Amino acid sequence: MPRRPHPALAALLLPLALLLAACSGTSSAGTSVGGAGGGTDGKGALTLNVGDQRGGSEAVLRAAGELDDLTYKIRWSTFTSGPPLLEAVNAKAVDIGAVGNTPPVFAAGAGSKISVVAATHGTAVGEAILVPDGSPLKKPRDLKGRSVAVAQGSSAHFQLIASLEKAGLGLKDIEVKYLQPADALAAFTGGKVDAWAVWDPYTSQVLRAGNGRVLTDGDGVVNGLSFQVAAPGALRDKKKSAAVGDYLERLRRAQDWVHEHPRAWAKVWAKDTGLPYEVALDAVKRTNGTRVPVAVDRNAVASEQEIADTFTELKLIPRRIDFGDFVDTRFNGDLPPSTSKPRTYGERTNREES
Repeated sequence: MPRRPHPALAALLLPLALLLAACSGTSSAGTSVGGAGGGTDGKGALTLNVGDQRGGSEAVLRAAGELDDLTYKIRWSTFTSGPPLLEAVNAKAVDIGAVGNTPPVFAAGAGSKISVVAATHGTAVGEAILVPDGSPLKKPRDLKGRSVAVAQGSSAHFQLIASLEKAGLGLKDIEVKYLQPADALAAFTGGKVDAWAVWDPYTSQVLRAGNGRVLTDGDGVVNGLSFQVAAPGALRDKKKSAAVGDYLERLRRAQDWVHEHPRAWAKVWAKDTGLPYEVALDAVKRTNGTRVPVAVDRNAVASEQEIADTFTELKLIPRRIDFGDFVDTRFNGDLPPSTSKPRTYGERTNREES
């Protein structure tokens, strides 16, 4: 008899399906809400148009106090996911915006005019294949012949492929159910699939609710990278390029603040997104707060090229791309390599102010 979804879990997760689609790398038509919820910060003659998502760059910069002394204006436009944000970058409606590791690959494959200009590296333990509590599955190889829900073309999709390969399996060895998060949640909690490949904060939500456990995660399997992607035209403008550089520096300082103040950031993130505070804090410590600013270097390009080639072979990207053609390294400075270890949390931050 199929399990019924846990009422609290369903109520808390379903509203997040569109909000957190940013990590998925795919979107439905009409999910872009450019300009909705946006505003303007700063002063001066120059305006930097920034694409954002709820609980994203604007929220963390404001929480860290990095919007207090801007000498240029930032006009915020809010999007529900990475792909439509990158469509706006391509259309020159947005100068720069933050996305996960997969949307730039699909945008590049579509021939979009984009430039990856900055990166962060975090843990990949939030990228997980979840199974229900009580499942007989103990290791990835046990997925053979089983059904797995995953968002097609998403970061979780690549993590699933890579995890299967590590276990000596391929997609042909499982029954893939291509479902976006809301439908995947219903299938997972309703017992209609044996596993769910997904990302944080969904992972933290399921674990906090006691509705599942991790069969395997992306640690050592996926690259854990996130990117800032700019419009090439904005980079050709000297004044805008300088503003982009300043904006990236502020984001790097804000990321340092997040790591030093996980509870304070979790409160802001929870309020901005509707996440329960406990789930937000779990996700901050598991994934969000572990990110360290890194250079967009050869290793980062090679890692993204692997993702691109994988999806090209699956015919989800229409042509092979050279990911390096979509990278601009001018803002790397003296940043550490992309392979630098993510941050972790110890006793000191656990004793931080509540």
